[in-house]
Amino acid sequence: MSPLPLLAYAALFLASPALAQAPKLDVAAGDYVIDKTHVSVTWRIKHLGLSYYTARFTGFDSTVKLDPADLTRSSVIFTIDANSVRTDYPFPEKEDFDKVVASRFLKAESHPKIIFQSTSLTATSATTGKLTGNMSFAGVTKPVTFDVTLNGATVHPFYKVPYVGFSARGMIKRTDFGVGEMVGLLGDEVEIWIEAEYKKAS
Repeated sequence: MSPLPLLAYAALFLASPALAQAPKLDVAAGDYVIDKTHVSVTWRIKHLGLSYYTARFTGFDSTVKLDPADLTRSSVIFTIDANSVRTDYPFPEKEDFDKVVASRFLKAESHPKIIFQSTSLTATSATTGKLTGNMSFAGVTKPVTFDVTLNGATVHPFYKVPYVGFSARGMIKRTDFGVGEMVGLLGDEVEIWIEAEYKKAS
């Protein structure tokens, strides 16, 4: 719901010896901001053991502080507006199902923000890694790990500033955050996908 932050992994990607001959993949140190025109945060949960109910968020913000020389100094914050959930419910004249999910299952009235802040990054290959951080959701903060893939890094052809694109996938358990209503009918595990691009802040 990408998920999926994680730009700090770009530095490890660029530092790989295998990429010594890829000069187009250039990411400078400093602050990066999410490009809200090229990002999606999607989640899914098992429904009645029959299928996966899928929805998304449309309100989010994120910043990254990137230090390619020392990845341990890099950090990322990703904030989601819990009230921005979109279910694409087919009968809006009967029920505002977005509001039902936000209030009943996300506790958005009392805790409108879902926040992830990274604490560590571990490489699993030249282009993938595991990003761990603290997620605050519904008034509870727990560690969460995302599997991340760096898809590419370049200077944007139109804006002429460094850009990085990535995919991220993670999973949380609703009961860990005190929002386990209807577990049994609905799954406890919620899968999160993030697709995003970040741009160098001016």
